[in-house]
Amino acid sequence: MDIVPEITRQSIANLIKNDKREDGRNLTEYRDITIETDVISKAEGSARVKLGKTQVIVGIKPQLGAPFPDTPDLGVLMTNCEMLPMADPSFEPGPPSEDSIELARVVDRGIRESQLIDLDKLCVEEGKNVWMLFVDLHIIDNCGNLFDACELAVMAALKSTKLPVATVVDDEVVISEDETFDLPINNELALCTFVKIADKMVIDPTLDEERVASARLNVGVTKDGRICSMQKGGDEPLSKDEIFYCVNTAIGKVKELVENL
Repeated sequence: MDIVPEITRQSIANLIKNDKREDGRNLTEYRDITIETDVISKAEGSARVKLGKTQVIVGIKPQLGAPFPDTPDLGVLMTNCEMLPMADPSFEPGPPSEDSIELARVVDRGIRESQLIDLDKLCVEEGKNVWMLFVDLHIIDNCGNLFDACELAVMAALKSTKLPVATVVDDEVVISEDETFDLPINNELALCTFVKIADKMVIDPTLDEERVASARLNVGVTKDGRICSMQKGGDEPLSKDEIFYCVNTAIGKVKELVENL
């Protein structure tokens, strides 16, 4: 549990009431974004994202395996997140925490619901062999808004992923050592995270802003402006007007975010 000094809480709230923030941004402004791809030589796709001082790294590892029984001709996507203790004193070693599980699920939902990947093109042999993509998220430095940083990192890593060509010869799958193909990407998306402070919705919160916020809303948007996912966090409810404000702001921000890719 985060214990925030009252003087810090009041200072942040007073700034927000006057449409100001500690780092000089306005309420709808993102911190600087830097994206690097192909940062892990042993992964088929990878990316590092810096959102302000927040840093995350993503690796994509493909593996041939059996599809799910109800989708015999579709590839499989699995997203996991590891919150390294060096990234934040509140992160602990051991099994995934609730925060880690939520972060992975929110990122995963955006990928699935946006139909980002053409999963039917990952089928090698219907009902027997499909490409399974393991998306591994690692938090390197938590300075707030891990959700948006992770979604951008996964998007960038997937766009850089190349899979080996696999063919069926005499009932056996043969994987080429030389031929590869780009992961079939249908779309681009971004996640916009808002927190409620002093009855105002603030985008891209810093860690201090997250700690004093009463509610959180994540809005996933495709580059063509379609809402593909939403997640509510925090104890305080949000009004209809607050939700619509976040949705409209996110739609206006998505082009700016995906341009970084």
